[in-house]
Amino acid sequence: MFSLGFIFNSCLTGVGLAMDAFSVSLANGLKNPRMRWYNRFKIAGTFAWFQFMMPMIGWFCVHTLVRYFKVFEKFIPYIALILLLYIGINMLKEGLSGEMSEDEAEIDHSTLMIQGIATSIDALSVGFTIASYNALKAFVACVLIAIVTLVICLVGLRIGIKFGEKLAEKATILGGCILIFIGLEIFVTGVFI
Repeated sequence: MFSLGFIFNSCLTGVGLAMDAFSVSLANGLKNPRMRWYNRFKIAGTFAWFQFMMPMIGWFCVHTLVRYFKVFEKFIPYIALILLLYIGINMLKEGLSGEMSEDEAEIDHSTLMIQGIATSIDALSVGFTIASYNALKAFVACVLIAIVTLVICLVGLRIGIKFGEKLAEKATILGGCILIFIGLEIFVTGVFI
């Protein structure tokens, strides 16, 4: 039932979907180079959860609410742009205003949720690509996507932390610029390409 090709394709899809989450993880690591392991897994786990849920929601929509989802699909790049611009601009303000305490460098729950939605909203359309799967196969594909995302985000956080230690006070500014760039990239790709 779960062939090697199915597993490979699901993991490859996970890699493609996780690139935005990887970049945001990198920015989060830059912002807080003293991040604890618990917070690393919380961030990576949140991104993995959203990368699991969005394709499942897309798959569900294809099987039940397809005509409503088609209307929503054209707004995805705009939503991602707004969310990532909001977070990126706030990070830029923090970085330009001076030093932050360690508590301020921690990512709060609402910011993490916004990042999770913004980086995975395009994964809704993956539900269309797995529409031919039965529920179990769609579930397993989404689990594989989530596992790949978790690993990739942990790597992104580690790289961001490593460079954040070296860049110190400029790291938050760089992280904000990365988020703004990702938002613009999702928007341009979704609207013009």
